[in-house]
Amino acid sequence: MVGGIPVGGGAPVSVQSMCTTDTKDAAATLAQIRGLAEAGCEIIRVAIPDAAALDSFARICAESPLPVVADIHFDYLLAIGAAQRGAAALRVNPGNIGSLERVDAVIDAAKEAGIPIRIGVNAGSLDPKIAQMEGLSLAERLVLSCESFVRHFEGRGFTDVVLSAKAHSVPVTIQTYRMLAERLPSYPLHVGVTEAGTLRQGTVKNCAAVAVLLEEGIGDTMRLSLTADPVEEVYVAWELLGALGLRRRTPELVSCPTCGRTQVDLIGMAEEVERRLQDVHAPISVSVMGCVVNGPGEARDADIGIACGRHKGVIFAHGEPLRTVDEDQLVDELFKEIEERFGSRKD
Repeated sequence: MVGGIPVGGGAPVSVQSMCTTDTKDAAATLAQIRGLAEAGCEIIRVAIPDAAALDSFARICAESPLPVVADIHFDYLLAIGAAQRGAAALRVNPGNIGSLERVDAVIDAAKEAGIPIRIGVNAGSLDPKIAQMEGLSLAERLVLSCESFVRHFEGRGFTDVVLSAKAHSVPVTIQTYRMLAERLPSYPLHVGVTEAGTLRQGTVKNCAAVAVLLEEGIGDTMRLSLTADPVEEVYVAWELLGALGLRRRTPELVSCPTCGRTQVDLIGMAEEVERRLQDVHAPISVSVMGCVVNGPGEARDADIGIACGRHKGVIFAHGEPLRTVDEDQLVDELFKEIEERFGSRKD
């Protein structure tokens, strides 16, 4: 349990993100967390770069609408301080936290607070002893690092653990998590591609790796890291979960790619529908089709939709035509139907 969110054990795959604000600025950090919660984030991670951030972190934990995971590197005392100030979980990389005695001190602090630890191993910060081993692939090194720390945690009687082993390579990520799922099947896995890049490339890389894993039943919680507004990470995560049929929180937009038969401004129309669907809370399917080839059939399969012709379109709901509307009124009329039938977040 990360706060009130179950991770693993058959629970739905949860969506995480990480704040980009200065943790010492509690007001700004809380404002970002509230925005992420509105977008659908379920667990939020906050960096603690130094001791000066700990008091602010305590306020963030107390006022956050989401469970807060403390992200710690290098200084084990920060992990202990975060556990004492209300963290819902700790994220540590034992490979850079110092000696095993320091790792043990963090374990003891988590035990006392009754919170889990994510053992987060990264390709760029492996334990030097493992990083220098010859004859092993990067995926094998990542898994070996995870295994060694898990066995140490088990020896200390602490198994309230989530595992992650991240790389920026899609193939390495897939190989690593497949091996983790096989070798450590009783531990929940936090999946994602680290350092994936900006919005377009990062979305592709994260979805390419995580979709494969989730389809194979691998992964219990995820953060799809992007060099972008973290709200985008949450949007992408939910779109991925919806596309795989695992969870859907927001509407699905089904729209055709246009062709020479299209006789309306379909791209502009679809973009407007997508923008306005952000205010709709129902997990419905909305179709926007541009011509008679795919239009009627695809629109009928959706919960609600538009099938366009020459400067006009027919609005459908659950396979039934409702009315024909001029092009310049189609989007407004579509949303009148959506709001009457399904409501909006503003309701």
